[in-house]
Amino acid sequence: MKLIVAIIRSEKLNDVLEALFKAEVRGLSISRIQGHGGETERVETYRGTTVKMELSEKVRLEIGVSDHFVEPTVRAILTAARTGEVGDGKIFVLPVEKVYRIRTGEQDTAAVTPVS
Repeated sequence: MKLIVAIIRSEKLNDVLEALFKAEVRGLSISRIQGHGGETERVETYRGTTVKMELSEKVRLEIGVSDHFVEPTVRAILTAARTGEVGDGKIFVLPVEKVYRIRTGEQDTAAVTPVS
C-alpha cells in the first residue's frame, strides 16, 4: 500500500480529478495550500504597497492506494497536471504500514479498496 501525495496547480484540479476518475482511482483528500518551488518570485501592489509574493496557491491531493494502483494513479496525475512550465508540482509516493477503515474495521488492502 502507498500514500500518493501530489502538489499541483489549482487550475489543473478538475483535469486531474477527471483523469483519476477515468483511471478508476477513487477516494482522495484535497487541501488548498500555499507553497514555493522553482517559480520565479512576482511583485504585486497591494493597497499602494509593493509586496513580493513568494508563495503560490496550490492544491494537495492525498490518495491511499493498493500497490497495483500506484502506476495508473501517478500516470493520470502526470498527464493531467502537466503544463510544461515551472511550478507544475510534485508527486510523492510513500509507503504505508497499516490502514484501517473506521466504519467496518477492515484493514490494509481491504480498507483502501473502494466500497461497491
